[in-house]
Amino acid sequence: MMSKVCLIVIDGLRDDTARVACKHLMAAVAKGDARLWTMEACLPTISAPLYETIHTGLTPTEHGLLDNEGLRPSTSPSVFSEVKVAGGRSGVVGHSYFHSLFGGSEFDPFAHIEINDVDAPIAYGRYYSMDGYDADNSVQPAEIDLCAQAWMIADRHAPDYLLLHSSSCDTLGHAHTGLGAGYVRQAQKVDTALAKLIPRLIERGYQVLVTADHGMDETGNHGGDADCLRQVPFFAFIDKLKANETEMLDQRALAPTILALLGIDRPASMTASPLV
Repeated sequence: MMSKVCLIVIDGLRDDTARVACKHLMAAVAKGDARLWTMEACLPTISAPLYETIHTGLTPTEHGLLDNEGLRPSTSPSVFSEVKVAGGRSGVVGHSYFHSLFGGSEFDPFAHIEINDVDAPIAYGRYYSMDGYDADNSVQPAEIDLCAQAWMIADRHAPDYLLLHSSSCDTLGHAHTGLGAGYVRQAQKVDTALAKLIPRLIERGYQVLVTADHGMDETGNHGGDADCLRQVPFFAFIDKLKANETEMLDQRALAPTILALLGIDRPASMTASPLV
């Protein structure tokens, strides 16, 4: 593999909110350093099922995970499994769901909060569990801390595929709704932290993609088929993508696109065409 890819997933970020609130990402688009599309999320618009969709190229009805409560290890070929087969290494800074899906076992915070194991399905992991999350306590890590952890993995280990996942927009959207000021402010905070990380990653040779799993509605919920739930942003800090910016992109195309950027053949199960 000659190239490296970093995917940044901002959980619960609506497309329209990104365009209004994420001034640094939008400035990169205006300058020509990035391109922006609207991407259509698959159904149901629930986090764990779409984490699996993003990395397998399968819809939730195809891979079988339809809600967060049904979390189990993914059995489908994924970006993580294909990188491993190709002799590469992956790194994750994100919610513990990613370990449960792709890390080879159920998440145990005492064993898996930090992973440095080149033989593991995901060689480098820094996970957070959000244990104790409720209406009075969002238990969110600071955005700059997540970005610093992602940089630490990139700087020390240079994995071929690096995933950074932030839950805070989703959490604040549930608390303040997808139209609330607190939700918009959190999108701004995530954007500010990413503005300090993305240039570092690009300097180290990473092709950086930024998107969301799903959006958020006016009641502070998600799961259904409304535009505010299915339409998410897709920023690409590369010039290799062929699609016109007016085209609505298919979320299933993310996994084959990442593999194409890494120079890895996609498995037959990933039927959506890559965007390159």
